[in-house]
Amino acid sequence: MKRTLRRSTLILILTIAFIGGIGFFTAELLFNAGDWVDQPYNAHISGSGGLEKAGSILDRDGNPLAQSVDGERVYSDDETVRRALLHTVGDNSLNISTAVQSKYRSLLTGYSLIWGLNMPQSMRTSRDIVLTVDAETCKSAYSMLQTGFEEPKRGACVIYNYKTGDVICSVSTPGYDPADPPQINEENEAYYDGVYLDNVLSSTFTPGSIFKIVTAAAAIENIPDIYQRTWYCDGRETIGKNDIHCYQDTAHGEINLQEAMEHSCNIVFAKLAVELGSEKMNAMAEKMGVNMSFEIDDVFTAKGHYLAPANDENVLGWTGVGQGSGEYEDKVNPMQMAIICSAVANQGTAVNPTYIKGGNGDVLKEIGIKQNKTYDFLDPNTAKQVGDIMPVYEIGGLTVHAKTGTAEVGDEKGPNAWFVGYVADSDLPLAFACVVEDAGLGSEYARPVAEAALETAARLRGTL
Repeated sequence: MKRTLRRSTLILILTIAFIGGIGFFTAELLFNAGDWVDQPYNAHISGSGGLEKAGSILDRDGNPLAQSVDGERVYSDDETVRRALLHTVGDNSLNISTAVQSKYRSLLTGYSLIWGLNMPQSMRTSRDIVLTVDAETCKSAYSMLQTGFEEPKRGACVIYNYKTGDVICSVSTPGYDPADPPQINEENEAYYDGVYLDNVLSSTFTPGSIFKIVTAAAAIENIPDIYQRTWYCDGRETIGKNDIHCYQDTAHGEINLQEAMEHSCNIVFAKLAVELGSEKMNAMAEKMGVNMSFEIDDVFTAKGHYLAPANDENVLGWTGVGQGSGEYEDKVNPMQMAIICSAVANQGTAVNPTYIKGGNGDVLKEIGIKQNKTYDFLDPNTAKQVGDIMPVYEIGGLTVHAKTGTAEVGDEKGPNAWFVGYVADSDLPLAFACVVEDAGLGSEYARPVAEAALETAARLRGTL
């Protein structure tokens, strides 16, 4: 009798589990079929499987970036634009998983739960998607990365409106022409290493001196007499058990906080980090989103990394400079740095970026874009003071507050060159971040890339 009861109970449990499983998969099919279709492993919708009838992808001015013509998927007429926006738009494959054609393939193709991809064209509900990016601005950044130096450079450049969240420029290299994708083999795989990764969203880099923005914010909030202080920089000083040095041991003499930011003095910012201590430094990094991942139109950015040691003053000092080592090595993501700079520009509040402007039908609702999301990273007064001590540049008629960075990475590679900041002009409120890998000084490599893009974007004054 007991055996029969146990068997009956087991059968009942299995039956309930079976019915529950059927119910779960039915619900998934009904409500999340589009997400399933968009997954990279669904090769039936890659290549010509659906894209030949997919909707168009346009830049903010309506210029076609990808469209279907006579049963074929074609891209911009301008090869440089095609290359510049490869990682944002995507190509006929699903290899760039963060690209629009990968993330929103079902929406573009008009995938139907009932018809699949075989729906008659007259009934198809494929969507066009209008992006926030400006093709010409992206082209300028890409051209500088590819031809502005002795050889093409790897890196990333992102610019976005810190009032609306519109991403104006998003460029990642290396890349290729989506109209003529390469055959990657043993001979060229080194060049194309990481080619499917969007460095703007999915990579992290050692920040170097751009991290002094965070250290400065911590000092302003926690050291009452910070503006009455001066420090003496002899180019090199023992802090903890080892030396900390400025670039090429340059001695800056007696300087105050603003001068330390302008000259990017490692000695001063290392001393500030040590005085503040690991607890306050870690707290400010957390507060400003350094260790966060940001959701950008269904794509999560790579997390940055900051962890200050409690018992090693030398490493603590180097983390305040933007370097660190081992488990305490600083890392940031380019989009993340643009967001942090937007908070400095926007009274401490950062607006979440977006690539999607709209399209035919209610595209924003169908995609489920979370617009107008904000982050309160800084007290408004702190944000203003940080912005005030950042060096000021005149670029394309714009007033730009920015910080360069030159981050040592080892492995016999050149430094990561950085240039991050924001445009102070109210009619063109842009925050930006640019990084060039294996390069040199931020002022010599990253700044020209950002300048090229900002000068092109300047024509958008009052229209964003």
